[in-house]
Amino acid sequence: MSVKHPNAVEIPASEETSRQLLEAASEVFARRGYRATTVREICRLAGANVAAVNYHYGGKEGLYAGVMHYAHQCAYEKYPPDLGLRIGATAEQRLEAFVRSFLLRIFGDGREAWHGKLMAHEMIEPTSALDTLVEERIRPMSKQLGEIVGKLLQRPAGDKSVRMACLSIVGQCLFYHHCKPVISRLFPDEVFGASDVDRLASHITRFSLAALEVMAKDRLPAVRAVPRRLADARRK
Repeated sequence: MSVKHPNAVEIPASEETSRQLLEAASEVFARRGYRATTVREICRLAGANVAAVNYHYGGKEGLYAGVMHYAHQCAYEKYPPDLGLRIGATAEQRLEAFVRSFLLRIFGDGREAWHGKLMAHEMIEPTSALDTLVEERIRPMSKQLGEIVGKLLQRPAGDKSVRMACLSIVGQCLFYHHCKPVISRLFPDEVFGASDVDRLASHITRFSLAALEVMAKDRLPAVRAVPRRLADARRK
């Protein structure tokens, strides 16, 4: 016979079912993606009736939208973009924190790993849930990175050269996660994972700061068109 602890908080059965569905769906969607996942598979893992998905989330699409929000929130709360930096931190320190937190979110273990896996699926087969996530979560983070890079380049955050630099920084972070199958085949000793975040964060930050330093000294547009005569010569 079990004895209920006097200070235990009783969770209503309906809320508990909703939570179990969300946890199970996060795990399955992260592993299989939206289209390959079935509601029946989620409910079997959650120990819930198939009708519960419609009752709590209005269907598979609504459940997936909830998963995308939940997974990003779990990762964001554990690894915020500033990683708790003190007020007055330099732009260089803020960039390093941004890169490190980004890598921690996509290489994380447990619940934090769901975020990186879900986003990998979204890059291949985007869903309508991505639109909401971009507006509510990703765009504010993009703006934050733009402010950091703009300060380093001494240019407005909305400048196109700042935008391109930001995309290059994020691209480096994503490369080490999304391209692991290719990297591991090229360099079998380089199997990047959570234990490599410090090394990757240091490299990406140093590499990016070196490039930004050159760009800051170069007041010409960041992207120069190839002279026509050179372009014609290359085609011959």
